[in-house]
Amino acid sequence: MKDLVEFLSKSLVDDPSQVKVDEAGDGSEIVYQIRVAPDDMGKIIGKQGRVAKALRSVVKAAATKQSVKVQVDIVD
Repeated sequence: MKDLVEFLSKSLVDDPSQVKVDEAGDGSEIVYQIRVAPDDMGKIIGKQGRVAKALRSVVKAAATKQSVKVQVDIVD
């Protein structure tokens, strides 16, 4: 799952080497924190948060197959 979040995030930004995805949580709920370069913050969030919402939707759909709750956060 972390690989999916990392792949999607790196695909969206100009500087993929600055993308870092941290994973935390227990077996039933996982929290992914995405960190990107300051210049790429707008690209990962998108206009009115549409890109971030789509990213969360894709990850939640993949997590549903594994019966796991997932939360995706974009942090500075």
